[in-house]
Amino acid sequence: MSTEVVMPQMGESIAEGTITRWLKKVGERVERDEPLFEITTDKVDAEIPAPTAGTLVEIRFKEGDTVPVGTVVAVIGGEGAGVSAPQETQKPEAAAEGVTTQSARTETATAPAPPAPQPQPNGSATAAQQPPAVESGPVTRASQTVEELRRTRSSPLVRKIAREHGIDLAQIEGTGMSGRVTKNDILSFIESGGAAAQKAAPEQQPTPTAPQPEAPSAQPVAQAPSIIEPVHAPVVQPAEGDRVEQMSVMRKKIAEHMILSKRISAHVTTVYEIDMTRVARLREQHKQSFLERHGTKLTFMPFIFQAVISAIRRYPIFNAQVSGDQIIYKRDINLGMAVALDWGLIVPVIKRADELSIAGLAKAANDLAERARAKQLKPDEVQGGTFTITNPGVFGGLFGTPIINQPQVAILGVGVIEKRPKVMTNEEGDDYIAIRTMSYFALSFDHRIIDGADAERFLGHIKQVLEAGQFSL
Repeated sequence: MSTEVVMPQMGESIAEGTITRWLKKVGERVERDEPLFEITTDKVDAEIPAPTAGTLVEIRFKEGDTVPVGTVVAVIGGEGAGVSAPQETQKPEAAAEGVTTQSARTETATAPAPPAPQPQPNGSATAAQQPPAVESGPVTRASQTVEELRRTRSSPLVRKIAREHGIDLAQIEGTGMSGRVTKNDILSFIESGGAAAQKAAPEQQPTPTAPQPEAPSAQPVAQAPSIIEPVHAPVVQPAEGDRVEQMSVMRKKIAEHMILSKRISAHVTTVYEIDMTRVARLREQHKQSFLERHGTKLTFMPFIFQAVISAIRRYPIFNAQVSGDQIIYKRDINLGMAVALDWGLIVPVIKRADELSIAGLAKAANDLAERARAKQLKPDEVQGGTFTITNPGVFGGLFGTPIINQPQVAILGVGVIEKRPKVMTNEEGDDYIAIRTMSYFALSFDHRIIDGADAERFLGHIKQVLEAGQFSL
């Protein structure tokens, strides 16, 4: 008996996934729950386990294909199952609509393109300029399929860009599979002024109506407050001996997110030197008993998390988001923690971190980091963050100027925690040099809504809490 393997639903907002790597080949034996293939979505990378044991008899999509949720991607046969040679299958978009890619291409090619309607000065259209009446038959079905694909089968990122610019995807000629609109298609459409023209065009009425007032003229695209206008990176021709490697899906998304953040937020960074000696002593004193009691390691991060939570409670603007000209103060404190991977970077989120103890924070942080490296995170676990902490100090860096994780308004970077000579002053006012455990903390904040004085107070509060070292274990 054969078992179909489908593209899994990785979250409510996830409509599709891209197959990045097949871990098994056709004809190979697979065990139940053994990793079968890897996927990437808008949120996470994940390994998908085999639903049953048997022989992989068919792979329906190759690496790099983007497949809708619920689509069969492979077939696992029982003992003695025959292995079929890999064959080209219909694309997921066409399969979802009940029309093969070939038939859709044929029908579309035979259908004459309807003339584009031209608006009249009075805002109405003549009978000759009205779209043709709906006809029965394959041509109409194919045209409806293409428009449907453009609206529903484009990636979530493309649909998000369309919503923000008020663009009807059905009006864009897509270059993707079955006419779907790709990111490059919609960005080129915006750059060429198509979005502004679409907004300025009068709405088409089903029947002639009285003249409508003229719509206000659209501003030039260059003056629009858009944050996702395309950036024209230079095209570099590789020299002889250079190695060319295509960006992974995750790397592309990181690049897009970082550029977007720099365009949105007015980044400013302030750096404090913090004495971590008391925290280091507390950790060293309790780390063995902590491991025995809670089954997880005690690092510096849970102490830093609690200090940040304390500062957010006092200065809630750091747990806010900007929506137009409004400031949304988030109720929950959801801490994002950047995790470096061999193939990129991901930021899992500790939800309602303010409700957790040091032990709870340590367990949550270690669990998320381990599952991130094992590609076992769920999409919901990398969403909803309200403040992010990144720790480049584990690689030895003193400090950096981290980029804000949108739509948040601040991010804290923790430098290496190490022993250094420090000038101290005793109670008598005499100076002396001591060996202290020190670290640099860099806070990047959005100057649109956070003033420099507030950033200094926020980071100063974190310094005060950590240097006091009064934590309950």
